[in-house]
Amino acid sequence: MPSQSIGRVAVSAVVMGVCAWVAPASAQEAELRSASISQQMSVVDSECTFFGAQRDRFLPRANRTSDSGPGLLTRQFQASARGIAEVARAKPFVSAASGNGGLVDQYIYNALSANGIQPADLTTDYEFIRRVSLDLTGRIPTAAAVTQFVASVDPNKRAALIDSLLASSAWVDKWTVYFSDLYKNTASNTQVQIHNEGRNAFYKYIHDSLAANKPYNRMATEMIAAQGTDSFDQSNGQLNYLPLSVVGGGPAQDIFDMQTTNIAEQFLGIAHVNCLLCHNGRGHLDALSLWGSQTTRVQAWGLSAFLAKTRTQSIATPVNPATGRADSNIWALNAYTTDYQLNTTTGNRPARQPIGTVTTVKPKYLWGSGETVSAGLDYRSALARYLTGDFQFARASVNYIWAALMGQGIVDPPDQFDPARLDPNNPPPAPWTLQPSNPQLLDALAHSFIDSGYDIKALMSLIVNSNTYQLSSVYNGTWKASYEPFFARHFVRRLWAEEIHDSIDTALNTFPTYTVAGFSNASTVYGVTSPGFGTIQYAMQSPDVVNTPDSGGAVSQFLDTFLRGNRDDQPRKEEGSILQTLGLMNDAFVQNRIHATGTGTTATYLMKDLNTLSGAPLVNALFMDVLSRKPSATELAQVQAQLALGGTAAYKTNAEDVLWTLFNKLDFVFNY
Repeated sequence: MPSQSIGRVAVSAVVMGVCAWVAPASAQEAELRSASISQQMSVVDSECTFFGAQRDRFLPRANRTSDSGPGLLTRQFQASARGIAEVARAKPFVSAASGNGGLVDQYIYNALSANGIQPADLTTDYEFIRRVSLDLTGRIPTAAAVTQFVASVDPNKRAALIDSLLASSAWVDKWTVYFSDLYKNTASNTQVQIHNEGRNAFYKYIHDSLAANKPYNRMATEMIAAQGTDSFDQSNGQLNYLPLSVVGGGPAQDIFDMQTTNIAEQFLGIAHVNCLLCHNGRGHLDALSLWGSQTTRVQAWGLSAFLAKTRTQSIATPVNPATGRADSNIWALNAYTTDYQLNTTTGNRPARQPIGTVTTVKPKYLWGSGETVSAGLDYRSALARYLTGDFQFARASVNYIWAALMGQGIVDPPDQFDPARLDPNNPPPAPWTLQPSNPQLLDALAHSFIDSGYDIKALMSLIVNSNTYQLSSVYNGTWKASYEPFFARHFVRRLWAEEIHDSIDTALNTFPTYTVAGFSNASTVYGVTSPGFGTIQYAMQSPDVVNTPDSGGAVSQFLDTFLRGNRDDQPRKEEGSILQTLGLMNDAFVQNRIHATGTGTTATYLMKDLNTLSGAPLVNALFMDVLSRKPSATELAQVQAQLALGGTAAYKTNAEDVLWTLFNKLDFVFNY
């Protein structure tokens, strides 16, 4: 550890419990857990890739004798964090609430009451403005915004704050990243390249759709049914959705199957379609999905057949006279003339061979009434119509957003829906149980989403205006793991990499300027010039999660330690690590911002404070800027004592140590 950090760790031991991260499981623990998971799944086909490295995400959360990931993290966070638990909180109404969040509270509090569970108290205003700002915009609020909000006596101030955040450009930036993660928008991955121009076009499509509050069913339709021959076209960015599902090394059916897999997972929350496109569900999904265990590969082919008349084709651009070669490939969606053929023996999936005299499969929707497509109609447009008209589309969509805002889904994981276990009026046979933790709430949210015209902002407003969302993560009393499905407390989460970056800069009111390669500047491809998107200030404005915002530089490396993934084979994770701790302690991105240097207009953030503040006012200002709250009485006394060590000569260095410590506190790196 560099010597500059030794004294700061001593400060942190007093003020917080720095770097008291929730450590990942040991290798031995992970291996034992994997073995246990495999036994519970009763896997017949051990070669199935979805029982390999990703098998964790397919295990149902049926065992409530111990906390899940979000529950365990919350419990460990509250046991380690200091200061935030010393604040008095308001009691919620344990009944149906009025206002925008009433629909949520009606079902949550009915379930809590029926099971004799007392919910946590409500958040303080300090906690609420920080939580909702991070959740909706991906950055902490400014100290001025916190002060104004806390001082307001307007009884509707929380609803007004929510409205302002939803109307902000920062909301568009954060949720563009969220949906870009979901749709895996990246310039290249292990299977396919859509190049920077294609990534940029898809980024623009998602960004502009959110900015216009485009109905979500329309977004889904436009992506699934996209038409065109130029994936670089900035006015037709949705054309890049299907090429991102291309897989190599096999026949066209492999591409149809992967496109179908992603559509089912991303828009219906049913990841097990991927399994069914390799083999029948019986003998493979028996312990995971009642619906899946009763569904065959032939039936899954009927869903994939909706993609069969689309050729997702990579076409080389004309030769660049300056280089004498084609610069890159564009993607086009062209027409095939045949249906889904049963004529393969090689590729990424098991052979597809004729069944008797049947050599092709016609489109047939896998749910509902099994809708088909009449001759002459566009297959993908028909699929988009059936899918967005399916109640499961609304159900899965609201569950994805609920999970993002609440820490876990009503069906969790959100992409593991079992269609045979969702209807409370038609429960599954024993030993199966209903899958949603609150099926009535899930259906009510889905109906509300449909009634709103598939309005994403309205859905988020409904959730975050509720008392349920506004419950504290601190639980007074004895917490039981069995309370988790009832959302009796708020689950903490570790901030995304981009949120940490942007919140550090927001706290210090010091914003860098990044030029993102292949994004910021204009580019000319086969004679057509596309305008650049300009420089960015926030990591949340990056179009990708690979080599941005400074294209592989120190800031990108800092962001990578917080496991932002690659939108391919590495998902975004919220796990802690030693590298994250060392990054916050020693990385130049933090170290260069905490020093008190300069004069006048060149003065750093801390130097400006030191020129006007000292003692308790300085401590209060630092806490408000970084943690969005005042220090507790204990923290204030301890920090003031630290500032006084060594007298006037050491005051500036001590202040730097305190600022460094605040960025390393648990309640900076977590949203609670």
